[in-house]
Amino acid sequence: MTANNLCDRLRIAVVIGSVRTPRLADPLAGWLERELAALDWADIDMIDLASVSLPMRELRARGAAPSPIAGRLAAADGFVLLTPEYNHSFPASVKNMIDWHLIEWAYKPVGFVAYGSSGGIRAVEQLRAVFPELRAATVRESVLLAMAWNHLDTTGRFNPPPGTVEALHAMMNELATWARALRSARAVDLVGRP
Repeated sequence: MTANNLCDRLRIAVVIGSVRTPRLADPLAGWLERELAALDWADIDMIDLASVSLPMRELRARGAAPSPIAGRLAAADGFVLLTPEYNHSFPASVKNMIDWHLIEWAYKPVGFVAYGSSGGIRAVEQLRAVFPELRAATVRESVLLAMAWNHLDTTGRFNPPPGTVEALHAMMNELATWARALRSARAVDLVGRP
């Protein structure tokens, strides 16, 4: 690894996991996009699962390529997953998206921004058990938004409670550290990449 690799910009895919209509994900994704745009080390790619067709009946073992987002996931150095918590877990749309892909996740870090009545903690804890099977590393820091609907202004814009922006930047700093470190692992272990 060269010094340039440590300074290169990182491509971070932000995956919006809710496909419901209406959904709280929209103002939260808007807030995330605004906050992450200020990072001088990252190029952000917003991937909205509500606009992606990943039919469950086409899912195959070891991933179902090509998918409409496989190239974008493969190009990413790391991921931020914006996920709601439904019924003490993460939504089926997130699991389906994860299962559609395989090598796209390998040796890349994943950070979580979760929301729900308890801040989405149970969704995050379950996702922490899923991603290592795909050779992805989840970062310790996360952003948990308890009752985020109480922090929308009259226009529907999300105004984060105290400490939230700091938590996001702590998570992103950790994500950047792992993304740079794992670049070399991806160059050595190709896990079936063409």
